[in-house]
Amino acid sequence: MKILVTGAAGFIGFYTSKALINSGHSVVGLDNINDYYDISLKYNRLKELGIAKNEANTFNNLCSSKKLNSFSFVRMNLEDREELPKLFKEEQFDVVCNLAAQAGVRYSLENPESYVDSNLVGFLNLLECCRNYNIKHLVYASSSSVYGLNKKVPFSTDDNVDNPISLYAATKKSNELMAHTYSHLFKIPTTGLRFFTVYGPWGRPDMAMFLFTDAIVNNKPIKVFNYGKMERDFTYIDDIVEGVTRIIEAPTKQRIKNNKLYKVYNIGNNNSVKLLDFIKEIELNLEKEAKKDMLPIQPGDVERTWANVDELIKDYNYSPNTSIKDGVKSFVDWFKSYYK
Repeated sequence: MKILVTGAAGFIGFYTSKALINSGHSVVGLDNINDYYDISLKYNRLKELGIAKNEANTFNNLCSSKKLNSFSFVRMNLEDREELPKLFKEEQFDVVCNLAAQAGVRYSLENPESYVDSNLVGFLNLLECCRNYNIKHLVYASSSSVYGLNKKVPFSTDDNVDNPISLYAATKKSNELMAHTYSHLFKIPTTGLRFFTVYGPWGRPDMAMFLFTDAIVNNKPIKVFNYGKMERDFTYIDDIVEGVTRIIEAPTKQRIKNNKLYKVYNIGNNNSVKLLDFIKEIELNLEKEAKKDMLPIQPGDVERTWANVDELIKDYNYSPNTSIKDGVKSFVDWFKSYYK
């Protein structure tokens, strides 16, 4: 298949592009390479895919990878209503995998406009392109943050998600509603994936795994919110990508036949880990104790996440299973190597 992967310079988009290429698909990666976090990390991910920095910098110009023949890249904003339809018309994609978004719960308190531009306007533009250019399946990233103040665990896709507590979560819930509308009106198969705290090598610098490791290495205190009384369903990147690629590669004929065009799944480790245990695992791998700055819970944060993945198992015979021990070791080994 020819597949558009948006957010291809991002953490999950980079790995997903790589996995799809290795499976024999032709991939066009799209990213605007914004400066929400260190862009050198984004350029280095693209370098791993065979795209040079000077090529990646050119807006709206498709460049082909010299390393991976079946990968090409375009720097573009999803909300670009003139250029995105041109790309769809030219490339004739079979499937779209939307992993582009303005990420981050806390940042949405500081810069709400960027979430509206990327996550709402950009997503609508993408849906319109899927509608007008005969896309067979839209797979898109949602988030565990849509569960908001949900107290029932583990979180199920049957749970009510009408109470988001951050703008980021609200935009992700909006994406699900918008996708449902387009599935209903225009018969486009759409699949939303609620990711649960993704971590691993090449991960985002604003995520806990990266922040904690970096601080401990540099003898700085780590910020432990809610005085450590947090639990997260930490999910290793390889497990996330395996779920994403299975869903992309699965035929949609049966769903169309059964009129089940709209679906949402949790992708998580189905296990809630205490934040302090997670920190301890990082300390063990670094052979160094963290200096902890215990702080109150931040606005927009939830105390606990835990994914029920029964639907994923039922429909795709898949459940993430990488242990925290193995996952943290992989990240710390990469961190040491990358930052020498």
